[in-house]
Amino acid sequence: MTSSARVRVTEVVAGVVREHEDRLAVEEPLEIRIETRQGPIPLAVTMRTPGDDVELAAGFLFGEGVVRSRSDIVTLRHCRQVPADRHDNTVTAQLAAESTVTATALARRFTVSSACGVCGLESLAALEERGLRAVRSTPVDPGAVLALPGLLRTAQRTFERTGGLHAAGLVSPSGELLCVREDVGRHNALDKVVGWALLQDRLPLHHHTIVVSGRTSFELVQKAVAAGVGVLAGVSAPSSLAVQLAQRFGLSLAGFVRDERFVLYAGELMPAAKVTAAPTECAPVGKAGPTPALTRNRR
Repeated sequence: MTSSARVRVTEVVAGVVREHEDRLAVEEPLEIRIETRQGPIPLAVTMRTPGDDVELAAGFLFGEGVVRSRSDIVTLRHCRQVPADRHDNTVTAQLAAESTVTATALARRFTVSSACGVCGLESLAALEERGLRAVRSTPVDPGAVLALPGLLRTAQRTFERTGGLHAAGLVSPSGELLCVREDVGRHNALDKVVGWALLQDRLPLHHHTIVVSGRTSFELVQKAVAAGVGVLAGVSAPSSLAVQLAQRFGLSLAGFVRDERFVLYAGELMPAAKVTAAPTECAPVGKAGPTPALTRNRR
């Protein structure tokens, strides 16, 4: 299956009408199944962009606490025990015994949309009960953070063709872009990246950075913390609960990373990045006051 599809469209620009071919991001359902002694059981259905499905399934299983390491996965592959038209849309996981019990004991089956991920919200305390622990503190290098969107953009090949996909990228502590994945869903793109790291036996991702092309939600922070990531950066805003979660688990969280600017919502800057706070003043009615900002001292 391909990640983009051709369509005929009518475009209107400044009153001029023209017909031409365009490309759209593909969105298809992916069912994730767990192999048991009684046969495969459905665990989740997610709407995703085809491609890197095995990584997506691995990342999803890890993010939901079904597996904790690469050794918990015996096999993970597209299923052939379904009608032919569903071969590419079904992945079956054979897990170690304990993980299989965890999967089958889930009280509900997940139905995931490309917009919001797994429906429902766990409390912060519930995440700790599930085994999430604080990540290793990673101070933020302003220069490295500001370079992230451009680094991610250079690897968004399907976005180049369609303009309609989210992306997540994994960056090493030395600044090397290790993995980029795209999807119609933010959470799917991140699951693909985490799944890649899991299958490469690279977890936990201490002091690594993940950059995402949109806003940072509670769910994305949860997945980053589970993977042991040190810094999560997004080109848009985080939610209030995402900030609370990041602060609670020690994740450095940056938002609005674009145009030589970012806002740090959790974590600290590197000691070398000394900052000064611009004064905040009350502006007269009808005039905009100065925006509080953090600026790096230049010597």
